Amino acid sequence: MDCIFCKIVQGQIPATFVYEDETVVAFTDLNPQAPTHILVIPREHLGSLAEVKEEDVPMLGHVQMAAAKVARLAGLGGGYRTVINTGHDGGQTVMHLHIHVLGGRQMHWPPG
Repeated sequence: MDCIFCKIVQGQIPATFVYEDETVVAFTDLNPQAPTHILVIPREHLGSLAEVKEEDVPMLGHVQMAAAKVARLAGLGGGYRTVINTGHDGGQTVMHLHIHVLGGRQMHWPPG
């Protein structure tokens, strides 16, 4: 598989992990869009939210819980934004499900 996030999970590409457990890894984004920009990804490859099946529900819940934990660890108690881009038109550039945790500044609406 030629998935950059799978290669990060497997240790083939270096990343600065800020959290990891048996289901997810979280690491800083190389192209941050906010002072704090962390990606939370499942270790298991899942292309996007559009590919989710009923059996993925426990993993998805865990990924969301991990995103909240990462935000707390990053000191984002004043608030943060989580984003899941899905598909090309949704802005997804790496086809491996991931949650962006963005914070450290005031977020504005609409996001774009």
